[in-house]
Amino acid sequence: MTFAKVKGGLPRAASILLIALAGLLQAACGGGGGGTPSTATGPAAPTAPTAPSATTTTTTGGGTNAPGTALAANEQVVNVDAGVSNGVNLLYTSVTVCTPGDNAACTTVDHVLIDTGSTGLRLFASVLPASVKPTQRLASNNTPLVECMQFADGYSWGPIKSLDVKLSGETVKSMAVQVIGDPAYSTVPTDCSSTGPSENTVSAFGSNGVLGVGNFLEDCGSACVNTAVAGVYYACASTGCVATKVDTASQVRNPVVQLAANNNGVLIRLPAVPLDGATGISGSLIFGIGTATNNGLGAAKIFTVDPFDATLSVTANGATYASSFVDSGSNANFFTSTGTPVCTSGFYCPASRQTVPAVLQGRNGVNASVDFTFDNADTMFRTHPTYAVLPMLAGPAFNSTAVDLGLPLFFGRTVFTAFEGKSTPGGAGPYIAF
Repeated sequence: MTFAKVKGGLPRAASILLIALAGLLQAACGGGGGGTPSTATGPAAPTAPTAPSATTTTTTGGGTNAPGTALAANEQVVNVDAGVSNGVNLLYTSVTVCTPGDNAACTTVDHVLIDTGSTGLRLFASVLPASVKPTQRLASNNTPLVECMQFADGYSWGPIKSLDVKLSGETVKSMAVQVIGDPAYSTVPTDCSSTGPSENTVSAFGSNGVLGVGNFLEDCGSACVNTAVAGVYYACASTGCVATKVDTASQVRNPVVQLAANNNGVLIRLPAVPLDGATGISGSLIFGIGTATNNGLGAAKIFTVDPFDATLSVTANGATYASSFVDSGSNANFFTSTGTPVCTSGFYCPASRQTVPAVLQGRNGVNASVDFTFDNADTMFRTHPTYAVLPMLAGPAFNSTAVDLGLPLFFGRTVFTAFEGKSTPGGAGPYIAF
């Protein structure tokens, strides 16, 4: 699920390959630096997952810390569980937001999707209680600032508002947050609504929000500073909404960049998972790279990414895909596999288990093996209807030049995402490392 910021040009729309739609166990959230994703749809969801077995890590509500577990000041619990949409391979945390300046008027929103392929915090209006009162941000002409967040299968529309946001042990005052589905902004400009179906509710979107902690500092950057780009930011008066320029300080920004400390990147640490999968797992989202005792790079390899769209190269099946990317918001590995059947869910359904030798290479020439094994999705869904973790889930590439290495890459690894221009012990971002 990637919103790629393009400096000096038009912003590329966020790409989702079947974002976790309500009622679909097989909700595939993919993304990338461009291109037109597949829009395959899955079958109706099976019975909702039951409680984990004794051998499966118990999840705790999309990011709530387990009782008695001490967290570092820069750490949050993350979970892969069925979430609000009976989904699979969706990584969640919880975020606490408050009325600006009022620590007594707060709420904790669970099942917020963690996405290293997008930038900014986006929450649904329906999950904010009346006691939490965000303040409206204004465009340069002093009318409300509203954003159209475009995805491959639809769009999310909502105003930009200020909230105090608590991440682990730190609070960001008056952070710009997109509030999706705000009923006060029900009229959507045609150049936004024409991009696809509306995804302005939790049930349509599949999570209570998105915590975008990708490589970029803002969600549009200089493109929206220099041009009033239709389909992105709008100034909305009583007479209607018009596209507007927005300076970087007023855009939806990377939440972690705004922390007082541990603000140069993030790492996601997830346990290894049996190939057949699990009901759920828990791990950590840790802020900062090389800024504390728990976020050192160690022996991790650094793979620099393109500074405009965060892509790198993956060689697989004898071909090199130069526009590839690593994305925690994608719930499968998406790649081209000529001749492999695609099942009713839109994922691959090979006749037998397959392993694809693959090599990831950064723009700096550093490479590593990222072989991925995949199996028949329909069989996995049928055999393990209560599993929210399926490492062997894979699907067709949305772009002939890209491999999307999604959440399965993160299982059993510590994966770092370094922010553009920020200093780290491994050099300045943007890069990923593991």
